[in-house]
Amino acid sequence: MTSIADPDYWSLLGLDPGSDGDSLKSAFRREARRWHPDLNGNDRQAEERFKLVNEAYAVLSDHDRRVAWERRRNGRSFSQDPFASGFPDFEEYLSVVLGIGDPPEPDRAESTHNEDQDEPERRPTPSPQPPSPVRSQDNLETTVVLTPDQALRGTAVNLELADGTVIEVDTPPFAGDGWRLRLEGVAPGGRDHFLQLQVVTDEGLRIDGLRVLYRLELFPPDAALGCAVDVPTLSGSVTLQVPPGSSSGRLLRLRERGLSWNDRQGDQLVEVVIVIPAHLNDDEQALYQRLQELSLDQGRI
Repeated sequence: MTSIADPDYWSLLGLDPGSDGDSLKSAFRREARRWHPDLNGNDRQAEERFKLVNEAYAVLSDHDRRVAWERRRNGRSFSQDPFASGFPDFEEYLSVVLGIGDPPEPDRAESTHNEDQDEPERRPTPSPQPPSPVRSQDNLETTVVLTPDQALRGTAVNLELADGTVIEVDTPPFAGDGWRLRLEGVAPGGRDHFLQLQVVTDEGLRIDGLRVLYRLELFPPDAALGCAVDVPTLSGSVTLQVPPGSSSGRLLRLRERGLSWNDRQGDQLVEVVIVIPAHLNDDEQALYQRLQELSLDQGRI
């Protein structure tokens, strides 16, 4: 059985499902900058990732498109829409579906007879109940750990389902850490089963196609003044010169330190991440306070 990767737009942007608009815009700017072809030597893999990032933002920022995408990922088709045949009366909907309020009294036909005249009591015909809401069950997910070579070339993964059934799934070539593969309708009840790919080395190198990603944590003085630091690569440690004035999110390239495929050679991107020590001694705190004062005087804050 072969699975086709169905992009998880939230994961693609590094967001939790349902994140707000500001977070969405911020993540889009960050990922678009990271994967822009001009910043990646016109790498084909970067171009494809850049297209996916733009596609993710276009879908998640548009309410109707996001709803349609989420419905498709949850395995729901429009024919399963409980309101496909029309919407029930709003009061009935609140009463039956949400369980609040009293059911509305059915309409009574106006009588033209004399109020003093005796007539047999008529019982109104009850209105039909609206359809019960469709409750989607949670999808299942399994984490699959791959080596860089398995992610690059693709590999067969055996997955055992809850009922004991074992299926074989072929991961696509040029896969990357954080990718999700959708196995549609294989779980009990017709649910989907997702494979979350994990491709990270012991040194913290994340694999994505031919590219290698690494987060370099620096203290503020090192990022501000620049420094030389040893960085792991797939072929051993190298010394990287961090330029002065490097802010969090800055990407530094180690050319041809990624994976190779035929005549193509990927790069390694090193992302600068500034970290603040959890505990400052008195001298360090005094220096940061002085730096804050200087920044205020120069209008930087």
